[in-house]
Amino acid sequence: MKKTFTSCAAALFLAMAAAGASAQILIGQSADLSGPVAASVKETIMGSQLVIDQVNAQGGINGEQIEVIRMDDGLDAKRSLENTRVLIEDKKVVALLLNRGTPNTLAVIPLLDKHGVALVGPSTGAMALHKPVQKNIFNVRSTYQREAEKAVQHLQTTGIQRIAVVQADDSFGKDAMEGANKGFEKANLKPAVVALADRSKPDYTAIVPQLTKANAQAVLWIGSGTAVTDGIKALRAAGSAAQIITLSNNAASGFIRELGSASAGVIVTQVLPYERAFGHPLIKEALALAKAKGQNELSPALLEGFVATKVMVEALRRTGPKPTRAKLIATLNSFQYDVGGGLDISYSPTDHTGIDYVDLSIVSDGKFKR
Repeated sequence: MKKTFTSCAAALFLAMAAAGASAQILIGQSADLSGPVAASVKETIMGSQLVIDQVNAQGGINGEQIEVIRMDDGLDAKRSLENTRVLIEDKKVVALLLNRGTPNTLAVIPLLDKHGVALVGPSTGAMALHKPVQKNIFNVRSTYQREAEKAVQHLQTTGIQRIAVVQADDSFGKDAMEGANKGFEKANLKPAVVALADRSKPDYTAIVPQLTKANAQAVLWIGSGTAVTDGIKALRAAGSAAQIITLSNNAASGFIRELGSASAGVIVTQVLPYERAFGHPLIKEALALAKAKGQNELSPALLEGFVATKVMVEALRRTGPKPTRAKLIATLNSFQYDVGGGLDISYSPTDHTGIDYVDLSIVSDGKFKR
C-alpha cells in the first residue's frame, strides 16, 4: 500500500528532529504548517527534506550537517515577521529557505536587508521579489504574472470569451491580476467580472452570485488553498460548470484531495517540468530519493521544495567550510547551476530571477496531467 503524503511528512519531521542535535549549518523557514495552505507546504517540505537527508547521510556539506528550523506562521504575515526575527536574531541561521506567501515574504525584506541574510526559493511568484532586484532574495520559480497571463491566453485559445476572475484582496492577488490583465489585453478581451475575495475568509455568498450572474464560461481563481477549494465547491453547488483555472501555489496533491469530486477538470499552472516525465533527469533523481523513503509519487509542490533546496545546498557547498551569511550571498551573486536536465538557474547582482518556466496541467483521476 502506498504511503500517504501525510504519513511520509510525519516521518520526515521525526527524522529531522532526530538529526538536529548534530547539525552544524542552520537554515530557517517560516511557513504555514497549520493553516489554509498547510497541505501544499508540507509537500514542499517533503521535497526539501529529501535533499537534506541525502546530503546529511553522505556526511553533510564540507563535513557539516544541515538542520532546517521550521516555524509555523499560519500564513499570517505578522507571525512570519516574528518567526523570521527569531530565526535570524535568536537562532542565528545562515540563510532562509522556502518561506511561503507573498505578503509574508514582503514583510520580512527589511529584516533580511538589516542582517544581510539570503532567502533562497521563496514559495511565491510575486513580481515585487524580482523587479526591482531584492538584494537578499534569490528566486527559483517563475512569477505569478507570467502564470496568470498564460492562463488567460490558454482559455482564449480554446474559444472561451467570458472569463471571470476571483482575486484575493491582497498583494498576491493584485500582483497576479497584473499578469491576468496582460493576458486579457493580448486576447482583446475584458474580464466578465472581477470578484474580490478576503484572503483568509472569503464571502462565497457574495462571490458566487457575481460569477453566475456574469454567466462565466471560465473562472481564473487567484487565491490560496482552502480559500480556493471551498470557493470552487460553492460554485459547483450553485450549478455552474465553468472551467476553473488557478495558479501554481495550489499545485499540490493536498489541493486535489481537498477538492474531492470537484477537482475533475480543474486546470493548474505549473512552474517546473511534469512530475510524471520519468525520463527527465530531475524527475528521476527526485523519484529515486522519494521511493527510498516509501513515497512512490511526486507532486509539483514536492518538486518545488526539492529544486529550491538543491540550489541552497549547491550554494553552501561552493561557499566552503563554515559558511557565513555574507559569504553565501557572495556565492549566490555569481551562481550558475543546472538543477537537472538542462534546467539552469543563474544569479548575478542585477538578476535574481531563477527559472523562467510556465506550463499547464489538468486534474484527471485525482492527478495532475499534462
